[in-house]
Amino acid sequence: MSAVAAAPEVTLYTTPLCAPCEQVKRYLESRGVAFLRRDLMMDEEAQDRLDAARIRGTPAIEVDGTFLVGDALTREALDRLLGLD
Repeated sequence: MSAVAAAPEVTLYTTPLCAPCEQVKRYLESRGVAFLRRDLMMDEEAQDRLDAARIRGTPAIEVDGTFLVGDALTREALDRLLGLD
């Protein structure tokens, strides 16, 4: 009997009118990845989480506690973090 790996916990931190945020959202959807979207303008707790991690830009994505943001947020890096490569 083989163990089934649990799906990673994925959170996409966004801001309104953020075109790169929309691109990441569409990419995750195209890969069938379930994720929680948190709008930093409406969610103070989400903003506090990013502040604590010293993250100042969007999109930012968190996968099981690991953040990708800025130049590090590539499809390849995201796929590796999600175990899709």
